[in-house]
Amino acid sequence: MLEHNQNSNVDCDVALIGAGIMSATLGVFLKELQPDLKIQIFERLDKVAAESSDAWNNAGTGHSALCELNYTPENEGGSIDIHKAIKIIESFEVSKQFWAYLVKDGYFCSSKSFINAIPHCSFVEGEEDVTYLKKRFEALQNCHLFEGMQFSEDTKTLKEWMPLMMESREETQKVAATHIEIGTDVNFGELTRSLFNHLKESHGVEVFLSHEVKSLSQDEDDKTWTVEIKDEINDEKKSVKTKFVFIGAGGGSLDLLDESDIKEGEGFGGFPVSGQWLVCKNEDLINQHHAKVYGKAKVGSPPMSVPHLDSRIIDGKQELLFGPFAGFSTKFLKEGSYLDLPLSITADNILPMISAGLHNLDLTKYLIQQVTQSFEDKIDALREFVPNAQADDWELSIAGQRVQVIKKDEEEGGVLEFGTEIVASADGTIAALLGASPGASTSVSIMVELMKKCFPEQMQSEAWLSKLQEMIPSYGKHLADDKELAMKVRKWSHEILELS
Repeated sequence: MLEHNQNSNVDCDVALIGAGIMSATLGVFLKELQPDLKIQIFERLDKVAAESSDAWNNAGTGHSALCELNYTPENEGGSIDIHKAIKIIESFEVSKQFWAYLVKDGYFCSSKSFINAIPHCSFVEGEEDVTYLKKRFEALQNCHLFEGMQFSEDTKTLKEWMPLMMESREETQKVAATHIEIGTDVNFGELTRSLFNHLKESHGVEVFLSHEVKSLSQDEDDKTWTVEIKDEINDEKKSVKTKFVFIGAGGGSLDLLDESDIKEGEGFGGFPVSGQWLVCKNEDLINQHHAKVYGKAKVGSPPMSVPHLDSRIIDGKQELLFGPFAGFSTKFLKEGSYLDLPLSITADNILPMISAGLHNLDLTKYLIQQVTQSFEDKIDALREFVPNAQADDWELSIAGQRVQVIKKDEEEGGVLEFGTEIVASADGTIAALLGASPGASTSVSIMVELMKKCFPEQMQSEAWLSKLQEMIPSYGKHLADDKELAMKVRKWSHEILELS
């Protein structure tokens, strides 16, 4: 039972490892649900939200499946599968409700600091992809959560939606796009920092920066965890005893999960992928484009390769990015070590990792191609979106590091997972989050799922249920099944978040 006891022999009730959006979200949930809990957070870097949650290291799309074509694959028979898209947009609606509650509760001076309205578009070229996009659009019309989406092949309309992309494009070229106004841009770095500031100032949560967790061990008798930590500031070691541990350390979670030695964590491996953006330096171009436009990955390319021309609001300033361009590094974190990958290989995961590698040769080929690209090659890729792009208007920026999850599979030996994976011990005293996309955008739903796994009794208690329904008005209901409720809570959250 997770409860604070003044006479307990533990240093804290909850230890959160990693100061990113996941730890921030879980910390807020637990403090709102049970204010007397003592929570401590440990971050290896000297500031919060410096890895995957940072605005420059994160797509910031507010992933809601409004424009990401990889969430709506085409079946062998030609129909479009929208199940994943529905699940993701439901999750993002939940995130917006939670953030709206926090805005009302005074967590932020202004919602504009972390979320802004911006249209989401999908853009394709060629007869085959135009046919696909039209079928996708028609399939999504069956779900009210995508209400307001438009489809067009008309050049004049597309020029209104994305003028920068249509300028100098050949009139004979077969193109099409969808457009929807309810899209958002989210600065997850700013969101994370605001959540941590509120947790420290209003809830007494302790955040320890430059503190790297080195090992984890569980007491077999009382089931508490001892967390061994290196304080980099004072160059000393210390240990913390806690009832519950959450490992939300991005790419670093894999190693710590292995350190925990829980049975549920056996067999997991990781494949690191780095990223780069082309960032626009020309203010005139930045001001011409106001949308997030996603294209379609080339045949044989992995989901992470989906190209997009992305309007962003970062630190109050509009930016324009194109990418991502993937690369390979053996680091699991942007500020990690080149030994991360080789040191992660164990007797438990070596076979799944080899098997996953053999089954994903397209990914290996893609990464080799990406790594060998010159700056001019990247500009040529940009010109497929912006035909008259000039190299002098753009510069290359290093983005974040992601670790794709590899896990055991009875049939194939090992499979590469492109989503997120919650790994929790049977006794519910420790949990880790592995994986990447859609990640941050669905952090609220992911943390709710984690709490159901780790705190099942509390999640069913009247006190927690009542508070959860206050924080997430649609809690316990599927928005895809209830149009009236979906439109009601969307209107409510958009008004508070100033997205209307």
